[in-house]
Amino acid sequence: MASSSMAMAATMNDLPDVILSIIFSSVSDTRTRNSLSLVNRKFLALERSTRTSLTLRGKARDIYMIPTCFRSVTHLDLSLLSPWGRSDLLSTASSDPFLLAQRLRLAFPLVTSLTVYARSPSTLHILLPQWPNLSHVKLIRWHPRSSSPHLGNDVVPLFEHCQALSSIDLSSFYYWTEDIPPVLQAYPSVSKALTCLDLLTVSLTDGFKSEEIQAITAACPSLTRFLLVCIFDPSYFGCVSDETFLAIVANCPRLRVLHLVDRASLGSTRGEPEDDGYTREDARITKVGLVDFFTGLPLLQELVLDFYQNCPELKLLKLGQFHGICMAIESQLDGVALCSGLVSLTIKNSADLTDMGLIEIGRGCCNLARFEVEGCKKITMKGMRTMASLLHKTLIEVKISCCKNLNAVASLRSLEPIQGRIERLHFDCVWEGLEEDGGILCFDLNEGLCQSVEHEYGSKRKKSKYSSDPDSSSSSMQSNGNGMFSKSWDRLKYLSLWIGAGVLLTPLPMAGLYDCPNLEEIRIKVEGDCRTGHKPSQREFGLSCLAYYPRLSKMQLDCSDTIGFALTAPSGQMDLSLWERFFLNGIGNLSIYELDYWPPQDRDVNQRSLSLPGAGLLAECLAMRKLFIHGTAHEHFIMFLLRIPNLRDVQLREDYYPAPDNDTCTEMRVGSCSRFEDALNRRQILD
Repeated sequence: MASSSMAMAATMNDLPDVILSIIFSSVSDTRTRNSLSLVNRKFLALERSTRTSLTLRGKARDIYMIPTCFRSVTHLDLSLLSPWGRSDLLSTASSDPFLLAQRLRLAFPLVTSLTVYARSPSTLHILLPQWPNLSHVKLIRWHPRSSSPHLGNDVVPLFEHCQALSSIDLSSFYYWTEDIPPVLQAYPSVSKALTCLDLLTVSLTDGFKSEEIQAITAACPSLTRFLLVCIFDPSYFGCVSDETFLAIVANCPRLRVLHLVDRASLGSTRGEPEDDGYTREDARITKVGLVDFFTGLPLLQELVLDFYQNCPELKLLKLGQFHGICMAIESQLDGVALCSGLVSLTIKNSADLTDMGLIEIGRGCCNLARFEVEGCKKITMKGMRTMASLLHKTLIEVKISCCKNLNAVASLRSLEPIQGRIERLHFDCVWEGLEEDGGILCFDLNEGLCQSVEHEYGSKRKKSKYSSDPDSSSSSMQSNGNGMFSKSWDRLKYLSLWIGAGVLLTPLPMAGLYDCPNLEEIRIKVEGDCRTGHKPSQREFGLSCLAYYPRLSKMQLDCSDTIGFALTAPSGQMDLSLWERFFLNGIGNLSIYELDYWPPQDRDVNQRSLSLPGAGLLAECLAMRKLFIHGTAHEHFIMFLLRIPNLRDVQLREDYYPAPDNDTCTEMRVGSCSRFEDALNRRQILD
């Protein structure tokens, strides 16, 4: 009887194909989908029919390796084909440059969204005609713009071959601001149909001028999503003003997403905590202009003004160099706090934002799930902690950066009310507040933090409602006696850190991040000028301390803004190879599955290259399967990586501005990359 009931038990394979297709469609992880396809023929067919997005890797010259079983793919990414970023990508496949394009069309006939590395317009002239129904195209180019005398020549193929185009993404494309308006005006039928235009790239030395913005919006009246770099500084000719805002409103009334970002705000380097947040001159944006702007865009849901009026429809808001955004006068909500529908809020360099302003935002923006604050020197742990208490049911992602009164310890303490809920976190590794002899916190955790709240609101009832005192009965955390709370960061999956060059990472667990059982991914940004700093006192940076996190499998180690001497260093200084040894020491102790690594650089010679010590230390990561080096390397250095037994995917990407236009004789060339990839692919991988 028991065996009969077991034989009749239903399995997942018995579900209708429609339900299985929905389940398969919700799976995004590539390796999980590949595992599903190996179950049986039915699962294989369902997985292939529901996979709509695919990124091709491997060598373009191996045409026979192009998969032909993903015929349902609509989003195709060709930007990572090897050799990466080469102008002769298509010609390497065959003497006939159209052969690879035709094979791609036959393998993926339903493509409507394409991402491609277009170092020259010839690549687009060959690829784009293969899919006449393309509606979205993203172009990538980190190498310098071609020397064509015709403005916009690099993007003209988009308008010539893609008549159904509705979305263009140039956020990772090297172009000039003068290239865009003439092309949009020359092809009015395509321009008028565009609904999304992303021009937010860091390659520009200056942003778009006011007259260029007006010309772009006039040519694209159907835009619902518009992102670009502009000029807010009034000392520059063509800066953004009220006139620009009113032109955007008049030309594109259906905008839902608008990002206007000053070029100076796109840098990856950290700001100065001592900066008061004020600029030399105010931007030419008035309160009247902002009121008319919001009135004219009733559908606006996402706004970035990085250089207000009640707008309950806003879901995402980023403000940079704005002052008076929340004055917190008595107990009345004002400014940003009136945007009750906000889900994501970013505030950068607001000189007059105080603790009471944070509390008002916590009261008014009750649906806030993501909050980022950067360069606000007047906020403290008290205000941040109270805000976290008010938003303890919704807030799951926080970034605290470059705030004078919020070092690492203060940042972590301020987030204790949501310690068990937060999923993504960024803070700066400024280790003030830790004693040198053991990392014990230098303040009493039993101290009340919200006395000022009671003073401002004038009643014990309101203090109880908004209090974030660790001794409050609403808190479930208890001190473990050594100055740290015993509650773990149960849901924390992603951690981002900024740390100065020469500063050690080892105090991280002692600062309050000892117990993170589900941390899966970490990003570490190392920044500083090694040419002026002293030699580090310790042998290693401290990556070994990350072994505390048992599920950590992905790491991004970004040393791209670490500056040093690539060649012989002066007496008493270390060159970049020794600094790289310092940063990577101990990485072999981690069970890292995937690593993105940006080597330190010498800007004087525009060199960002993996050194011999760096290659040797990376080769000690025996569990690693994916490695992406965002720089160059010598061929005999990169061959060290073949010692990693299960390494499956390696690529050198010069994805920084300006990428070297010509390879030097000592660095990786097309032939070197091909020889390494051939050696990598010849190895037997157990799984």
